[in-house]
Amino acid sequence: MSGLPTPHYLAGVDLFSHSWAALRAAVAGLRDQDFGQPSGCGGWLVRDLVCHLVIDAQDVLITLVTPADGEPTVDAVTYWSVGEQTPTGDDPLDALIVRLAAAYQEPGLLKFHLDDVGSAAGRAAELADPGARVGTQDQVLTVGDYLSAYVLEWTLHHLDLIAHLPDAAGPPAEGLTRSRTMLEAIAGAPFPASLTDTDALLIGTGRRAPTDDEKSELGRLAEKLPFVLG
Repeated sequence: MSGLPTPHYLAGVDLFSHSWAALRAAVAGLRDQDFGQPSGCGGWLVRDLVCHLVIDAQDVLITLVTPADGEPTVDAVTYWSVGEQTPTGDDPLDALIVRLAAAYQEPGLLKFHLDDVGSAAGRAAELADPGARVGTQDQVLTVGDYLSAYVLEWTLHHLDLIAHLPDAAGPPAEGLTRSRTMLEAIAGAPFPASLTDTDALLIGTGRRAPTDDEKSELGRLAEKLPFVLG
């Protein structure tokens, strides 16, 4: 039960590592004042998003050492649940992230923690067996599918990170392309070829509204937007 065929598993693991390394490098290159800028996540500053990435890295580590029995229940695409409400930062868990981020006080401490835990998550991913089965969120999936799913997570959050930081490096092109492919599978339809991968992801997930021309090109797909992933 895999939306991404078996031959792509190792490629997915490699792309996970590449996308994750690029995101961590982008955070490492931030200036202290950048942490106080808004991010592309509603209600979160850049510092809040970076704190969330620390939690994400912990989740990766936990999942990779949580073996599961039985057949996979989800794959890299069906792993994602789709909501209708874009985040505002008011959700209790989102608000907790804001308090945790503020507790770091110094951006350098937040950078250090992400580098420390994030590097460990990257190494664990590279050492994991892509065909092994793991459990997370009451679901079972292969390591390969889990890591492939996280390419979309890293890519979207990389776009969130640089939303108001025009000088920061963006996500890898191959990560953008793979993420678009997964989002189109979730949507059940392709986005117009006229949209770049970045625009397809931003519009498709509600990170920005489409222009009138883009709405026209989206056709009926525009009625389904946004696909709020969780």
